[in-house]
Amino acid sequence: MIEPILIFGLIHGLIYALVGLGFTLAYGISGIVNLFHGISFVIGAYLYGIFLDYLSPTFSYLSPIPAIILSCIATGLIGSIFYRITLHQLLGDEVGVLMTSILGCVILQQLILLTLGREAAILQFSIKPLISGQVRLLNTDAPAGQTLAALISIIAFAVLAIFISKTKIGRAMRALSQDLESAMLMGVSTEKTYILTTMISAGLASLAGILYASTITQGVRSFFWIQALAISFTVVILGGLGSIKGSILGGLIYGIAESAAVRLLPRGGALQQSIPFIVIILALLIMPKGLFGKRIEME
Repeated sequence: MIEPILIFGLIHGLIYALVGLGFTLAYGISGIVNLFHGISFVIGAYLYGIFLDYLSPTFSYLSPIPAIILSCIATGLIGSIFYRITLHQLLGDEVGVLMTSILGCVILQQLILLTLGREAAILQFSIKPLISGQVRLLNTDAPAGQTLAALISIIAFAVLAIFISKTKIGRAMRALSQDLESAMLMGVSTEKTYILTTMISAGLASLAGILYASTITQGVRSFFWIQALAISFTVVILGGLGSIKGSILGGLIYGIAESAAVRLLPRGGALQQSIPFIVIILALLIMPKGLFGKRIEME
């Protein structure tokens, strides 16, 4: 029993960590809690399904690759445009940022409903798995698609870490997260850096939505942004808001906790949608600052 709990907990945990990664990245650099992250998760999944259907005749079994790339770029652009038009004007107004970003989610949800119709937006918009079949891990059969999604998540973590630590733009992001005034005196453009950060954050949310919808739920609904935010809050509260490595560890803890609850508790599967909220409450009671506190860590 312990092996399936660990295997599925780690696989799902890596995907959940990716869901929270863009959220904590945006907070760590710009200092805002951007709830538009939730609808970016949904937009990415929908765009992936649309691009996949359109590209399949041309690229055959390789169609998921360009579909993922196009979806992440498009979602990143949408997220950055929304930030520049609305949230950037509200920096320093925490309540205004929260209200505007949540209203943005509701508006985009309605636009999805108007564009795709009730069946695709509310019932389910089916998305094909990345790959089919099973892989054997520690005497446990795991879906190949979920295993691939976990590997993609690890690659995304590594690429982001290299980008932040090795590139000029990444160093500018770190400078802003550590000392805003000193970074501005050194010539770092806060507006351009915040917009780029939001674009990357939305792109990561898009990638997380694609992996989640294509491997765990096999589809997406327009109101999945609520679940995405629940997962994001769980991950960042466990790891500490603003800590990237904390988000990764928080995702793994949450994944294992969910896997254990589903397999060990009577009718545990019925509690699956509630587990993020249960974990949030317990985390706030036991360690309200998270595993890594509130310190912003961009290393």
